[in-house]
Amino acid sequence: MNLYEHHISTQYAQQMIKVTNMVREDVAKSGVKEGIAVVFSPHTTAGFTINENADPDVVHDMLLGFEEVFPTKAEFYQHAEGNSHAHMKTTMTGPAQTLILHDGEILFGIWQDLYFCEYDGPRNRTFFVKIIEG
Repeated sequence: MNLYEHHISTQYAQQMIKVTNMVREDVAKSGVKEGIAVVFSPHTTAGFTINENADPDVVHDMLLGFEEVFPTKAEFYQHAEGNSHAHMKTTMTGPAQTLILHDGEILFGIWQDLYFCEYDGPRNRTFFVKIIEG
Protein backbone atom coordinates (compact mmCIF):
# COMPACT_ATOMS: atom_id res chain seq x y z
CA MET A 1 0.00 0.00 0.00
CA ASN A 2 1.42 3.36 -1.00
CA LEU A 3 0.13 5.44 1.91
CA TYR A 4 2.68 7.23 4.05
CA GLU A 5 2.12 9.10 7.31
CA HIS A 6 4.32 11.91 8.56
CA HIS A 7 4.49 13.72 11.89
CA ILE A 8 5.95 17.19 12.24
CA SER A 9 6.12 19.64 15.10
CA THR A 10 5.68 23.26 14.18
CA GLN A 11 7.49 25.85 16.25
CA TYR A 12 5.66 29.07 15.47
CA ALA A 13 2.10 30.36 15.32
CA GLN A 14 2.41 30.66 11.55
CA GLN A 15 5.09 29.16 9.38
CA MET A 16 5.77 27.35 6.14
CA ILE A 17 7.95 24.23 6.29
CA LYS A 18 9.48 22.62 3.19
CA VAL A 19 8.38 18.99 3.07
CA THR A 20 9.43 18.17 -0.48
CA ASN A 21 12.20 15.80 0.58
CA MET A 22 9.83 13.85 2.82
CA VAL A 23 7.55 13.24 -0.16
CA ARG A 24 10.51 12.43 -2.42
CA GLU A 25 11.52 9.69 0.04
CA ASP A 26 7.98 8.29 -0.10
CA VAL A 27 8.08 8.25 -3.90
CA ALA A 28 11.40 6.40 -3.84
CA LYS A 29 10.08 3.84 -1.30
CA SER A 30 6.95 3.26 -3.37
CA GLY A 31 8.87 2.41 -6.52
CA VAL A 32 6.23 4.22 -8.58
CA LYS A 33 7.75 5.77 -11.71
CA GLU A 34 4.64 7.25 -13.33
CA GLY A 35 1.59 8.49 -11.44
CA ILE A 36 0.56 11.05 -8.86
CA ALA A 37 1.20 11.76 -5.21
CA VAL A 38 -1.59 13.35 -3.22
CA VAL A 39 -0.42 15.15 -0.09
CA PHE A 40 -3.17 15.72 2.48
CA SER A 41 -3.43 17.50 5.83
CA PRO A 42 -6.29 16.30 8.08
CA HIS A 43 -6.25 19.62 9.93
CA THR A 44 -8.58 22.58 9.44
CA THR A 45 -5.90 25.11 10.42
CA ALA A 46 -2.95 23.82 8.34
CA GLY A 47 -2.53 22.99 4.68
CA PHE A 48 -0.17 22.86 1.72
CA THR A 49 1.08 25.10 -1.02
CA ILE A 50 3.61 24.84 -3.83
CA ASN A 51 5.74 27.94 -4.12
CA GLU A 52 9.18 29.47 -4.59
CA ASN A 53 12.11 27.83 -2.84
CA ALA A 54 14.97 30.19 -3.73
CA ASP A 55 14.24 33.36 -1.76
CA PRO A 56 13.07 32.95 1.87
CA ASP A 57 11.53 36.41 1.65
CA VAL A 58 8.75 34.89 -0.46
CA VAL A 59 7.60 32.74 2.48
CA HIS A 60 7.85 35.75 4.78
CA ASP A 61 5.85 37.90 2.37
CA MET A 62 3.19 35.23 1.85
CA LEU A 63 2.61 34.87 5.59
CA LEU A 64 2.54 38.66 5.92
CA GLY A 65 0.04 38.92 3.08
CA PHE A 66 -2.21 36.23 4.54
CA GLU A 67 -2.10 38.05 7.89
CA GLU A 68 -3.08 41.30 6.18
CA VAL A 69 -6.12 39.69 4.53
CA PHE A 70 -7.05 37.43 7.47
CA PRO A 71 -5.71 39.08 10.65
CA THR A 72 -5.10 36.93 13.70
CA LYS A 73 -6.94 39.36 15.95
CA ALA A 74 -10.20 40.67 14.57
CA GLU A 75 -13.09 41.88 16.66
CA PHE A 76 -15.66 40.59 14.18
CA TYR A 77 -14.72 36.88 14.40
CA GLN A 78 -17.29 34.80 16.28
CA HIS A 79 -15.57 31.39 16.43
CA ALA A 80 -15.03 30.65 20.13
CA GLU A 81 -11.57 29.08 19.70
CA GLY A 82 -10.16 32.34 18.38
CA ASN A 83 -8.53 30.81 15.32
CA SER A 84 -10.90 31.85 12.54
CA HIS A 85 -7.98 33.45 10.72
CA ALA A 86 -6.27 30.03 10.56
CA HIS A 87 -9.35 28.37 9.07
CA MET A 88 -9.54 31.06 6.37
CA LYS A 89 -5.83 30.85 5.56
CA THR A 90 -6.10 27.07 5.25
CA THR A 91 -9.03 27.48 2.89
CA MET A 92 -6.87 29.76 0.72
CA THR A 93 -3.94 27.33 0.45
CA GLY A 94 -6.01 24.17 0.69
CA PRO A 95 -5.65 20.98 2.69
CA ALA A 96 -4.08 19.04 -0.20
CA GLN A 97 -1.86 19.20 -3.26
CA THR A 98 -1.60 16.76 -6.15
CA LEU A 99 1.89 16.18 -7.55
CA ILE A 100 2.69 14.59 -10.90
CA LEU A 101 5.29 11.81 -10.85
CA HIS A 102 7.39 11.17 -13.94
CA ASP A 103 10.44 8.88 -14.16
CA GLY A 104 10.20 8.38 -10.39
CA GLU A 105 10.50 12.10 -9.65
CA ILE A 106 8.08 14.85 -8.67
CA LEU A 107 7.54 17.28 -11.53
CA PHE A 108 8.36 20.74 -10.18
CA GLY A 109 9.40 23.96 -11.82
CA ILE A 110 12.98 24.98 -11.11
CA TRP A 111 11.99 27.31 -8.24
CA GLN A 112 9.21 25.19 -6.70
CA ASP A 113 8.95 23.24 -3.46
CA LEU A 114 6.10 21.83 -1.40
CA TYR A 115 5.38 23.61 1.88
CA PHE A 116 3.35 22.54 4.89
CA CYS A 117 1.58 25.70 6.07
CA GLU A 118 0.94 26.10 9.78
CA TYR A 119 -1.55 28.81 10.71
CA ASP A 120 -2.43 27.89 14.31
CA GLY A 121 0.76 26.68 15.96
CA PRO A 122 2.85 25.62 17.49
CA ARG A 123 1.39 22.13 17.25
CA ASN A 124 2.17 18.51 16.54
CA ARG A 125 0.80 17.78 13.08
CA THR A 126 0.25 14.79 10.85
CA PHE A 127 0.00 14.62 7.10
CA PHE A 128 -0.46 11.82 4.60
CA VAL A 129 1.00 11.03 1.20
CA LYS A 130 -0.90 8.69 -1.13
CA ILE A 131 1.04 7.56 -4.18
CA ILE A 132 -1.01 6.25 -7.09
CA GLU A 133 0.55 4.51 -10.04
CA GLY A 134 -0.81 5.27 -13.46
